[in-house]
Amino acid sequence: MSFRSIVRDVRDGFGSLSRRSFEVRLPGHHRGKSQGSVHEIHDQPALVIQNSCWASLPPELLRDVIKRLEASESTWPSRKHVVACAGVCRSWREMCKEIVKGPEFCGKLTFPVSLKQPGPRDGTIQCFIKRDKSNLTYHLFLCLSPALLVENGKFLLSAKRNRRTTCTEYVISMHADNISRSSSTYIGKLRSNFIGTKFIIFDTQPPYTGAMVSQPGKTSRRFYSKKVSPKVPSGSYNIAQVTYELNVLGTRGPRRMHCTMHSIPASALDAGGIVPGQPELLPRSLEDSFGSISFSKSIVDQSVDFSSSRFSDIVGPRDDDEEGKERPLVLRNKAPRWHEQLQCWCLNFRGRVTVASVKNFQLIAATQPAAGAPTPSQPAPPEHDKVILQFGKVGKDMFTMDYRYPLSAFQAFAICLSSFDTKLACE
Repeated sequence: MSFRSIVRDVRDGFGSLSRRSFEVRLPGHHRGKSQGSVHEIHDQPALVIQNSCWASLPPELLRDVIKRLEASESTWPSRKHVVACAGVCRSWREMCKEIVKGPEFCGKLTFPVSLKQPGPRDGTIQCFIKRDKSNLTYHLFLCLSPALLVENGKFLLSAKRNRRTTCTEYVISMHADNISRSSSTYIGKLRSNFIGTKFIIFDTQPPYTGAMVSQPGKTSRRFYSKKVSPKVPSGSYNIAQVTYELNVLGTRGPRRMHCTMHSIPASALDAGGIVPGQPELLPRSLEDSFGSISFSKSIVDQSVDFSSSRFSDIVGPRDDDEEGKERPLVLRNKAPRWHEQLQCWCLNFRGRVTVASVKNFQLIAATQPAAGAPTPSQPAPPEHDKVILQFGKVGKDMFTMDYRYPLSAFQAFAICLSSFDTKLACE
């Protein structure tokens, strides 16, 4: 019996549980464009009898089955069988958690929690973003083909822009259509100041203990736990700031931007460095929303005081109560080079960006002004020169997004959303 047959028998044996959670839904085509949707589950899954024949498999046999399935079903949509195994029962789920590694080590997005875990160290995860100007929505898809304009991908995240009197908000959800803060699939948001030069990324889950999360006034939150518990109620936690400055190259050059990642220490890029406080689970509602595989066939809140200070003032020196906390990772846009023949500023996107746009950017680690910083005679480590996130236009309302460690898909998507916003003071 093949492993696919085993998975099929398991799903048939548990009936509506697997059909409701792991069914592949291919959307129909509409005039002009169509879009995959994630099937949201409102009912609780049926209780699985733990003493069934599948739940009673010997651990050695179960481990061998999951290992072989993990190796053979490496890409979507066949990767849904791995997700199906994790939903069979508690013992199968624990075995899948043991064998199926996070994207940092395997380079694959498998479970919903993968969207909030760091990308691979030895490569990038290639995605694309589709913009819908009429609905002010943005959808993130995992690339399933190396071709840039092939409108086929695995849906990951969505966002909707909401204009306020003094700011703009981008609500980020794991549901393709139900994009609101009241939805159970809401996972965070991006908020800008009035002129679109400063942004704050909020997460519904708190950062790790040592994170230097500083908010003006009385908006600071502290969380004293080494691990993020899935039972922690969702809120709004400031995990990153994105700042755009005046472009000295004019409108022909890329924007100048800095990203202060409060939830990622600068030491994460050092040899042996890690990103602490990674979530192991997401709320049940988010797990269910990700269980239904969707594909594209076309291509408690707190106020934030945005001052007019420069980026250096935002980062600022450490306070006395911040002693012992690690300095956050700071990213900056990679400087372009002047192309004599084209007479324009250029960046090497290695074929992943084909249309010139002021929105295009590449982010690398900024040199930290701290003791032990690299000098001209002591260049920065190779890890600090790698492009961590790149974003660029490939067609009308189509953009590529490639990210790697230490950013997660959620963080990378939020940073890219900031590039869509109008920058009145920078252009």
